[in-house]
Amino acid sequence: MISKKPSFNPDAVLKDAISRHQAGDLDAATLLYRKLLDLSPDNPQVLTNLGTISLQQGNTAEGIKLLSKSLRISPAQPVALINQGMALQDLRRFDEALASFDLLIELKPDFAGAYINRGDTLRDLKRFEEALASYDRALALQPDNAEIYINRGNTLQDLMRFEDALASYGRAIALKPGFAEIYNNCGNALRDLGRIEEALANYGRAIALKPDFADTYYNRGNILRDLKRFDEALANYDRAIALKPDFAKAYWNKSILQILVGDYEQGWRLFEWRWKSLENIDVRNFPQPLWLGELPIADKTILIYQEQGFGDAIQFCRYASMVESLGANVIIEVLAPLVSLVATLKGNFTIVEKGQPLPHFDLQCPVMSLPLAFKTIVSTIPAEIPYLYTTPAKQREWHNRLGDKTGLRVGLVWSGSAMHGNDRNRSIPLKLFEPLFKLPIEIHSLQKELREEDRDAMGNYQRIGFHQEYLHDFSDTAALIQEMDVVISVDTSVAHLAGALGKPVYILLPFMPDYRWMLDRADSPWYPTATLFRQTEAGNWPGVISEVTNKLHPQTKAVQASTCRT
Repeated sequence: MISKKPSFNPDAVLKDAISRHQAGDLDAATLLYRKLLDLSPDNPQVLTNLGTISLQQGNTAEGIKLLSKSLRISPAQPVALINQGMALQDLRRFDEALASFDLLIELKPDFAGAYINRGDTLRDLKRFEEALASYDRALALQPDNAEIYINRGNTLQDLMRFEDALASYGRAIALKPGFAEIYNNCGNALRDLGRIEEALANYGRAIALKPDFADTYYNRGNILRDLKRFDEALANYDRAIALKPDFAKAYWNKSILQILVGDYEQGWRLFEWRWKSLENIDVRNFPQPLWLGELPIADKTILIYQEQGFGDAIQFCRYASMVESLGANVIIEVLAPLVSLVATLKGNFTIVEKGQPLPHFDLQCPVMSLPLAFKTIVSTIPAEIPYLYTTPAKQREWHNRLGDKTGLRVGLVWSGSAMHGNDRNRSIPLKLFEPLFKLPIEIHSLQKELREEDRDAMGNYQRIGFHQEYLHDFSDTAALIQEMDVVISVDTSVAHLAGALGKPVYILLPFMPDYRWMLDRADSPWYPTATLFRQTEAGNWPGVISEVTNKLHPQTKAVQASTCRT
């Protein structure tokens, strides 16, 4: 008697596959889904479920491929759309993710999860107002969802609406009082508001609820650093790293603290964590080997390239001559505004504007890794100045434009880029310089960018010469600086430029300075002609400006006496 082969029941197999999938037996479910696809390759439900398993198993590319195929066959699938959108988020393909969530909202306009994920994606795209509106829509559907209030608070922090962020976190705490992340985020908002003790208390609450919360130790380290409680700050960074050994931001902040306090050997080594820590850093991924001082480079061609801000490039391009002295041919790549200036470096360098084709090179080194490559410590900082220069033609042009001096000629920079992460601490409102304006001096703005609030105030300061229309690149600014007797600048690129030119420069620093200025000293080992004026307490710019004014006053008398003798 011949036995009959059991018939294949697709509905029963699908039910079994879904049951195994829900129970977490992903391998068995996958086999069953594959059998069903062999029978029906265009079954959207099977494609969606198999794509979801691929995502669960970490095979994101395969998961998106299966979900995309399923959606082409049957576009109206909420599960496929949300899973596809979240996978695209993970791949940082934010525009595509946003399209998935928008389609999902069209299908299910009352699905709070779609608005939450849409808000997250918009925040990743830095479209913060739209993200806020999406979270508010989600809250209208789920008013008791603490996570939405947390995300909303985070977005309000992005918008620098710190009080509103605190209110949103407060609502989250009322709904979910035992959630450590809320207290951590409250601490961040309170820090931004300058409410330091309250911030520390909130970090403490977060750690009490979650003793292994690495992010909170990191955040507490930052605030302790700002308070100049450096040993405690380092202990918190180390605890964060112990809990999360690949915690790039903790390593990075530890490095800049070590450089700040003069531990250059350890600091420059950890400084390399910036590549994994900073969001706006330009990772180039050149195939040529990275040179950090170990390999011999005689007769090799090495590319030194700008990676971050203009001030950083100006400060560290001094190392190019040291690289050349090792027998290397040196290519220097910088952004367009620096090309003419960097071309004045003494040496036989090839200068390339970023974005233009690069000539052949054997090795490469980002400009801010050069202190590590040369094992720089405080006593070996290369500080021979000037190392940048002006061109005679531009110097004559500015000399003729400004004419004869009417008194001590002072160049002034009161603010840097508004996009800088520490702008609120380093920039100064122009009106605070009024004590300086009362001196018998000639004042010239060295700034290319003027903010609206400063433009409104310009009419009150007729004595300031504004020249932004003539400042096309840093070689123009350099020539203008050379016409000054002294430069007064907040911590921005012009301060570095004045120092590199060997011009007397007064640099105005916040209570917690940038790492390169170190601590408790009025001089800089990087710039011998610099004098540092530091806040003695956070936010006290009037005290700093008063100190600068007193420093200038005898010089104005000397200039007046010289004029009288003439």
